[in-house]
Amino acid sequence: MTAVAFREARRDEVAAVLALLRDDMLGQAREAGDLAPYLAAWDAMQAEAANHLVVGLLGGEVIACYQITVISGLSLRAARRAQIEGVRVRPDLRGRGIGAALIRDAESRARAAGCTLLQFTTNRSRTEAHRFYDRLGFTPSHIGYKKSL
Repeated sequence: MTAVAFREARRDEVAAVLALLRDDMLGQAREAGDLAPYLAAWDAMQAEAANHLVVGLLGGEVIACYQITVISGLSLRAARRAQIEGVRVRPDLRGRGIGAALIRDAESRARAAGCTLLQFTTNRSRTEAHRFYDRLGFTPSHIGYKKSL
């Protein structure tokens, strides 16, 4: 298989990313059909220097994505950390190493930004994703909490 190329997303690719985010039971329930708020969010992300939407391309088509945000903080000896979210690979292409390549790309971007930690949250129901992250050397070290506002 041809190697996937990763780069920052363009505004005209937001719809393709949204399709990836919607392509499972959790995403179908929480992602809306109206593209306008997603385009507004992309515009806001562009104004934030540390917030990036990255796409994976195969044959010019968006087949994977993730969002990476660099966070400066005081804890852990003033460590910079990278938070990744919205990690997705098109379902018919899973199991081909694309997800591992995606994570390597995120790690590379995090290191380049001076981060010493790459972190994320994952839904408890995503057991296949948990096994994937375990294989890549991530540790389920914390319990995450969320509160809708």
